[in-house]
Amino acid sequence: MNIKKITALLLIAAITFGLAACSSSTGSESGTRIITDARGRQVEIPANVKTIIALGSGAPRIAAYLNVMDMLVGAEEYISGGADAARDYNPVHFNELINLPFVGAGGGSGNNNGYPEEIIMAAPDVILAGFDPEAADELQAQTGIPVVSVRHTTGLASDEFYTAMRVFAGVVGAGERCEAVLAYIDSMKEDLRSRTADVPENEKLSAYAGAVTWNGRRGFAGTYSNFGIFEAINAKNAAHDPSIEAFYEADFESIVMWDPDVIFLDPGSMDLVNDEYNINPGFFNSLGAVRNNRVYTMPAFNAAGTNITYAFIDAYYAGIILFPEQFADVDIAAKANEILTMFLGVGTYEIMARGGLYYGGIKIGG
Repeated sequence: MNIKKITALLLIAAITFGLAACSSSTGSESGTRIITDARGRQVEIPANVKTIIALGSGAPRIAAYLNVMDMLVGAEEYISGGADAARDYNPVHFNELINLPFVGAGGGSGNNNGYPEEIIMAAPDVILAGFDPEAADELQAQTGIPVVSVRHTTGLASDEFYTAMRVFAGVVGAGERCEAVLAYIDSMKEDLRSRTADVPENEKLSAYAGAVTWNGRRGFAGTYSNFGIFEAINAKNAAHDPSIEAFYEADFESIVMWDPDVIFLDPGSMDLVNDEYNINPGFFNSLGAVRNNRVYTMPAFNAAGTNITYAFIDAYYAGIILFPEQFADVDIAAKANEILTMFLGVGTYEIMARGGLYYGGIKIGG
């Protein structure tokens, strides 16, 4: 057994003894406070949090949005794969993260993917994790360090996301920044909604979002019944099915019947779509949107949680395509950089494009 592992085991023993000895202390006596996390758990944390670790679905991203990345004392190991625009904060903070010790695998499953020994060595005051309650409890027991869950549903800034942001901000003392970000989100939601609120239903183009990313890449039939991007702009979702909550695999016969006016596809999954085209070109060529060159990109916004930035950029781009009159004043590059700068401090629109997350027309089978 190496020195690092021996040291970590000794620390675990010391922490376990310390927790038992202090179990009768109240928050005020021990310089701690009790918070309720995003999953309703009561967690005792230090009164003054100076260092943190952010793990799992959405947690490192929230740290970036709250501008507290300098509090991190560990990073997720996925970062060793290099700078990657799939997670919006990655290109902005890659150089900081790559130099931190790896304290977890990284990912969005909700399971415990932390590295207990490495976390103990890094010694954060608090771990903020996009974990389910059971996983958060498990990691807290393994390390003796408070674990606060900030797990939330994916999508276009759900109520759970607002709660997770406020919980995270309450831990790290970033309440003012948090409310500024949430107010900006509210303003975008209202802007998107109001632009199309008065467009009659019979004047709307029907739209289909295919090849979406949902627990991995999907082919053309992968779509959403209730799609936040379309809902934000009051668009007509050809794939909407009242009996289905979110993602599903549509059958090709139904898509032919819907014959959507406009199709949006994730450019990162076009190899899958093109393989399907090579097998069945007749299906694709039967669709009016394909014949009329009305197929456009919609970059994936889910990667270990939702890139709120990318989701709203997608919504504005969908508005430009589906409601050109109502969005005539919107330049997608300028709007994207405005959004990215608000959340991340830097406009990374060109980095997105270089990473395959670009906006424009696309040819199936090309």
